[in-house]
Amino acid sequence: MRKLVVLALLIFFSTANCYAWGWKKDTGTPLNKEYNNEGKGYVGTLPDISKNFESSEPKSTKPIYEKSKKFNSADEIKPVPRDNPAFVNIILKSDKTSPYVNDINELLPLLENILICIDKNYDVQKFNAKVYFFNKTVEYLQGKYKELPESSYTSFQKLLTLNTHTKSVATLRAEAEKYRPYLAYTGAGYLYNDNVINQQLDYLKTEIEETIVVLKDVR
Repeated sequence: MRKLVVLALLIFFSTANCYAWGWKKDTGTPLNKEYNNEGKGYVGTLPDISKNFESSEPKSTKPIYEKSKKFNSADEIKPVPRDNPAFVNIILKSDKTSPYVNDINELLPLLENILICIDKNYDVQKFNAKVYFFNKTVEYLQGKYKELPESSYTSFQKLLTLNTHTKSVATLRAEAEKYRPYLAYTGAGYLYNDNVINQQLDYLKTEIEETIVVLKDVR
C-alpha cells in the first residue's frame, strides 16, 4: 500500500512539472510559444489596432474651384463692370479734365496748321481749307457752349474773335484770286494788292499766336 501512495505522488509531481515548463499533457506542444525563445523578443501575432486610430499622413484633396474647360471662351469670362463707379474711377482712371478743356486741346492743332500755311506761304486753296475746318469747329463749339458758363470765358471769346478774322482773310484771298486779273491796283483793286494781303496775313498770324497762348493756359 505504501508503494502505491509513493507511486501516485511521483506521477502527480511529474505532471505538475510538465505544465510548469509550458508543455501540454496531451500534445507536448508549447502553451505559450511567443515567449519560449529566450532572448529573441516577441515573435507572436500583434493585434490590429490601426482601425482605432486615424493616419497622420496628409490626404489628397480636391481643388475648391470647378475646372473650366472653356476658360478662354467669351461665355466663361465675366464682363467688365463698366457700370460700377468704383471700377471706372479706380481701374479705368476716368478722365479728370472737363469737356471744355478737351475741346480746346483738340482745337489747338487746327490753329497751328494755319500758322504753318502762313509761314510757308501756301497757296489760297490750302490756306482756305485749313481755315474752313477751323471755322466749322468753332461754330460747333459755339452751339455746344451757347448757354453754358464756358461761353463767357476769355479763351472762348478770343476764339470767336479769331474765327471772324480768319474768315475775313480767307474771303479776301479767295476774292483776290478771282478778281485781281480784272481790276487795277487802284480803287477797289487796291484791296487785292499782294502787299495788303500779306499785311493781313501778318496781323492774323500775330492774333493766332496770342490766342494759342491763351488757350494753352486753360485748365
